[in-house]
Amino acid sequence: MAVVKATRRDLQLLARLIRAEAEGEGDLGMLMVGNVGVNRIRGNCLDFRGIRTIPQMVFQTPGGFEAVRKGYFYQRARGREIRLARKVVAGERYHPATFALWFHRPPAECPPAWYGQRHTGRFKSHCFFAPSAEDCPGVYRTW
Repeated sequence: MAVVKATRRDLQLLARLIRAEAEGEGDLGMLMVGNVGVNRIRGNCLDFRGIRTIPQMVFQTPGGFEAVRKGYFYQRARGREIRLARKVVAGERYHPATFALWFHRPPAECPPAWYGQRHTGRFKSHCFFAPSAEDCPGVYRTW
């Protein structure tokens, strides 16, 4: 069962996003980026209040994803990334992105917080950051 509504087109859009943001991080890194996207939809809090669909999440401005401003994002979705997108839409979560709403790729070490949000861990080049349960209870709901 899906934890967010996703049409075939939505899955392709999410697949393009996870590839463009994290292809160099392998399947697990792409799954974690997908977790962040799904969490933004499910959370309905902080910078992501009112984000209810995959297209809204992908193209949010300001505060959205840098990848949508690059040509690579606009290439056709591939089967591998579509399968990964299906996993996160189905509710699979991967640490350290389990409850994360943000990630970024710092030039060196991950800071302990990013814009006031706690660091939950690093996977390869990406650092992940999650809100508190008080600030964003929707992210911490079980599916």
